[in-house]
Amino acid sequence: MQRNLQQAKFSQAQSLAKFIDHTLLRPAATADEIRTLCREAREYGFAAVCVNPYWVELAAEQLEGSLIAVASVVGFPLGANITATKVEETKAVILAGAREIDMVMNIGELIGGHADAVREDIRAVSQEAHRAQAVVKVILETVLLTDLQKRRACELAKEAGADFVKTSTGFAGGGATVADVSLMRDAVGAAMGVKASGGIRNLADAEALIAAGATRLGTSSGVAIVRHTEGG
Repeated sequence: MQRNLQQAKFSQAQSLAKFIDHTLLRPAATADEIRTLCREAREYGFAAVCVNPYWVELAAEQLEGSLIAVASVVGFPLGANITATKVEETKAVILAGAREIDMVMNIGELIGGHADAVREDIRAVSQEAHRAQAVVKVILETVLLTDLQKRRACELAKEAGADFVKTSTGFAGGGATVADVSLMRDAVGAAMGVKASGGIRNLADAEALIAAGATRLGTSSGVAIVRHTEGG
């Protein structure tokens, strides 16, 4: 009985780990911390590690031969870069080994009602990434938006060919909420991924967001979450 319970907990932890982008985006992160991040990702079987562009090459080296993707951020954290800059950054991180791109949309243009600018910004990055079979996640920065704007942002990301919508950078306050994830899932339907990111620190948070429709979780607390699932 005890052995069966332990096996069940291990299986649950493995399943949860596949939702997690093990994340380190702090500006003061060091090479040693990136190596630790990648070692933990291998140990726990996370879906991806998410790092700043400078660290993509190191992360790709550390994860070579594994099924763990390297994700990196584009237009981060403000989203107000020129589209051509976002595209060049996308090219650079893919060349360095990234297979997932977490881009920040043009938040100001969304709020200003300029849907075409937002859509074409996302489309340009998506087209560049998809040439290399890389996945694109569009960060909305939900804390800055009304519900109507969140829904419109999701619709534009879908129209532009992105693969995921994502709640937050973690740098503007706020973070992932069940209400936002539920809204985003409703807006994009079943065809796109929804990534919850920002303030996910424990198992209860993770489970609630997955129940609301998240298919990926961006968190720096992945080890603690999975260990709690294991009963560790």
